[in-house]
Amino acid sequence: MAFLTLDQADLPGKRALVRVDFNVPMEAGKVTDDTRLRAAIPTVEKLRKGGAKVILLAHFDRPKGKVVPSMSLEPIVAPLAKVLGVAVGFAHDCIGPKARAAVAAMLPGYVLLLENVRFHAGEEANDRKFADALAANGDLYVNDAFSAAHRAHASTEALAHRLPAYAGEQMRLELDALDRALGHPERPVMGIVGGSKVSTKLDLLRHLVTKLDKLAIGGGMANTFLYAQGHDVGASYCEKELAETARDVIRLAGQNNCKLFLPLDIVVAEKLAPGAPARVRDVGSIDEDERILDAGPETVERLCRAMANSKTLIWNGPLGVFEMPPFDRGTMEAARYAAKLVSDGKLVAVAGGGDTVAALNAAAVASDFTFVSTAGGAFLEWMEGKTLPGVAALSR
Repeated sequence: MAFLTLDQADLPGKRALVRVDFNVPMEAGKVTDDTRLRAAIPTVEKLRKGGAKVILLAHFDRPKGKVVPSMSLEPIVAPLAKVLGVAVGFAHDCIGPKARAAVAAMLPGYVLLLENVRFHAGEEANDRKFADALAANGDLYVNDAFSAAHRAHASTEALAHRLPAYAGEQMRLELDALDRALGHPERPVMGIVGGSKVSTKLDLLRHLVTKLDKLAIGGGMANTFLYAQGHDVGASYCEKELAETARDVIRLAGQNNCKLFLPLDIVVAEKLAPGAPARVRDVGSIDEDERILDAGPETVERLCRAMANSKTLIWNGPLGVFEMPPFDRGTMEAARYAAKLVSDGKLVAVAGGGDTVAALNAAAVASDFTFVSTAGGAFLEWMEGKTLPGVAALSR
């Protein structure tokens, strides 16, 4: 998809309305993880150096169209200023007199954060009048919030049609990475999809088997596929009612020449607890009181060989209960091997999804992957082949 970037924007003196994602973790009014604040640095710096006035639009939590003081963005001002290394102003509304006065007082290079856009019902309703009110404070629009691009809200969709619209630096990186992974990838392309439930990733699986050359299924969702093939899964979590659906996915993969990788061996235990006695079993060889909690060593070795014979990897979801040793081993070993292939220049690896990011961080390899998306739902919907309203609105 073609879209304009900030390199093509006329910036000096312009009021740049920038949609960012500052829906950050907070405890007792304090930001506990500034990852999303730091993600805004490249766009803010580019705009400031270009002589623009930087006006930040964001949401926090779910106030449902009402002013909820505990959901104000004001507590973000100080940590944002620290991250950016510049002063950050704050307006107690995102439209109307308060916003207008704060914007009017700005000089080129200044940064202003407007209040939570979701304090207005028009935001989530994608209301035209609310979008007009937002647009009144800007000369151009920049979307740097891919993680909110799957929502057709006023600040992510309607606003892009009211001002010259550009992709921010983080948005550009995200879209370029996803294009390398699924849009125009170097083949063979391999996917790894894990997690607990098949039911939450049906659209994803059905889409990927039509796009990929290889697909490995891990985590709890692999149990459903094993059960669908007639294997005993003991006391493991399993969506048995989706067995026929799993068989449909297997058939669809065959029709599209996508090679499926299901576990060959498994790590089992009678209970999920740190350091619980674990055993490696062949698939199907499991006692009735045992639970499958990780991929076995033979399965991981085969995955690593498949990655070594691929050019592109897209990864969503862990292979086991990675938060709890010893059931983290499969995910850790596969992640570290993928990272090594990337470091050696042999693989383009793109990963995303909350658990995936946490797993790669636990393996200390997130920075070694080609790109790691923190976008969550938007990343999944893109992988499912869905059109994201906030991205489509940037197209030209």
